Amino acid sequence: MLNPQKSRAPLVAIVGRPNVGKSTLFNRLTGSRRAIVGDEPGITRDRLYSEVNWDGRLLRVVDTGGIVPDDKALIPAEIFRQAKVALEESNAVVMVVDARTELASPDMELARQLQRLGKPLFLAVNKVDSAKQEAAAQNFRTLGIREVFPIAAEHGLGTMELMDAIMEVVPVVMAPNEPEHDRHGAKNVPAGDVEEESPGEASEPEASEEEKKETQVAIIGHPNVGKSTLLNILTGSSRAIVSPIAGTTRDAIDELIEKDGHTYRFIDTAGIRRKGKTHLMAEKLSVVMARKHLEAADVALLVIDAVEGVTSLDATIGGYAHESGRSVIVIVNKWDLVGPGRKDGRPPADRDLYEKQARRALKFLDYAPMVFVSATAGKNIDKIFRALELVSAERRKRIGTSQMNKFLESVDFTRASVPHRQQVKIFYMTQAYSSPPTFILFTDKDVKLHFSYERFLQNQIRQKFGFVGTPIWIKNRPRTKVELGPKKKTKHR
Repeated sequence: MLNPQKSRAPLVAIVGRPNVGKSTLFNRLTGSRRAIVGDEPGITRDRLYSEVNWDGRLLRVVDTGGIVPDDKALIPAEIFRQAKVALEESNAVVMVVDARTELASPDMELARQLQRLGKPLFLAVNKVDSAKQEAAAQNFRTLGIREVFPIAAEHGLGTMELMDAIMEVVPVVMAPNEPEHDRHGAKNVPAGDVEEESPGEASEPEASEEEKKETQVAIIGHPNVGKSTLLNILTGSSRAIVSPIAGTTRDAIDELIEKDGHTYRFIDTAGIRRKGKTHLMAEKLSVVMARKHLEAADVALLVIDAVEGVTSLDATIGGYAHESGRSVIVIVNKWDLVGPGRKDGRPPADRDLYEKQARRALKFLDYAPMVFVSATAGKNIDKIFRALELVSAERRKRIGTSQMNKFLESVDFTRASVPHRQQVKIFYMTQAYSSPPTFILFTDKDVKLHFSYERFLQNQIRQKFGFVGTPIWIKNRPRTKVELGPKKKTKHR
């Protein structure tokens, strides 16, 4: 079940015009770097949520895109719609303005609209880092908002007083026993709780049983393949802005749902482009963040545009998921435009032939299930959930050492074409970790396993034990001889 405490936690919405520092304040209050921050206006577009543990109380904060109430263009209009959703569900609102700019009519119009909501309203006058600017911040009282707080979100100045004022007007929900954020947004971790990693081999801790109940699913792909549409249909919401403009999504948007007793956190990442195709700093940062969120996920949904087919960029993005050890499901989206029912007068594509060609381009993902869907029409979405259930279970599967060694005896290693100098003698094999499944070979040589040998062994393991949708990692560890103690001296008579 979803955590009832977090679902009941009061919500504070951060709103304001573009480039006033809303995302910087969001990151400061939540002690994170969830929101992309930069000098370019209009970086944030969708709603971003995060939880805050403030003095033992739980609070949710939502960051919204820059609002320009009278702008009728597609993206600004969608940003305004997303912001209104956040405002409707919020318990309190923080309007952010820039102390270094003059008051403008959009500020006044937004302030009027926020006052009509009848919710506790706070004015955060940002970028105040001197006494002169602090005095100038009082000029913003002309907006008619009583609670005015001069702050410098980048440095944490004034944010403590703002949060204390917010906590006085929102419902009290006590936080579970987790590390608290200090009064400037950073996490407090007791010194005794920090464990030093022992020198030598890096530890690879596994998730706790509680954490394993939630499967993190990253939706990845190049721009305009339908990732945001897929997120909306999977979660049954309008969580992400959808438009025909490539690169609409910049921040990673996540949504938690429960389906058939399983909890999934879907993360819609920004479209990953080639390095030479990203020009704005926000786009470059969004690609970096997309890679980070992919590496934090359990499963990646690699979305392919059925009309375009598998491109070299799709293969590169799939390679990121494979190399980072994420389980992968290949989603062929927009299948209704090329498969049965296509309306352009051309014959429909044969699904088996299409899959064969797609798998040829994604040879290294031969273990990944492939699902053909239409996110816009909502077709075959249940097949994605069935694949997720299977793949997440396979990812966490464990094989006992006795089973592995019995399997090892049945493998004919003469079939693996390996140069003589890189052939090894295997004494035994064990599964050290899951997520992804990682196997340790104890051999007679300290050499890197030959690629064809490793590939052969992976295929044999799959044939015997499955591991559908997940990469298999194999590591070689030479078995050293047992060191004997010094020999006892014998007395000669």
